[in-house]
Amino acid sequence: MTETIDDMVEYDLRERGIKDARVLDVFRRVDRKHFVPEMDRKRAYDDRALILSHGQTISQPYMVALMTEALQLSGTEKVLEIGTGSGYQTAVLASLASDVFTVERIEFLATTAEDRLLDLGFKNIRYFLGDGSRGWTDHAPYDRIIVTAATPKIPQPLIDQLNEGGILVVPVGPPLSQELVVATKKNGKLEERRALECLFVKLIGSEGYRSEADDGSGANRPGVR
Repeated sequence: MTETIDDMVEYDLRERGIKDARVLDVFRRVDRKHFVPEMDRKRAYDDRALILSHGQTISQPYMVALMTEALQLSGTEKVLEIGTGSGYQTAVLASLASDVFTVERIEFLATTAEDRLLDLGFKNIRYFLGDGSRGWTDHAPYDRIIVTAATPKIPQPLIDQLNEGGILVVPVGPPLSQELVVATKKNGKLEERRALECLFVKLIGSEGYRSEADDGSGANRPGVR
């Protein structure tokens, strides 16, 4: 069990290859214990995913750091986050970017995270309850998009809402095994690279998995035989 936030940053992030000094600094300042369930507070700094309500999770610190570093944030960007969850990734993004627009489909998680982030003093975040696989058209385009749930393919609405030259980070693949994709939009199309294998909960929505039972094969999708 990792006992301090400094140990988490040193051994689980920096020694595993996270190099961006701004990212490492934010992980020291945004305390993960504020975002994990009370019964798991003693495990707050462990490099492991923890269970939230409604079958959702808060990702392991290394994965949050890796995805954040991949966005290459300088502080001026407008970021769309798909999957607010506990608000931990949201807080990290809001500490590194100009504005964050976050979408969550589960009302309890959305309202709880918003209250938590407001209590912590974050004022550059906007919140939306809805289908994250469709993005948030009202404020598009975005300089960066991050998806914190797995999708069988990159949703076209997210590609459309990404600025030219923008970066999108998303886990893509079947329910039990995905690859983290880092994509840059050039000439209207994505140039993709695979970062590593990963495992996330499903992105449920019209452009992601249609239901918890959907295995990505198309059997549960209208018009697919």
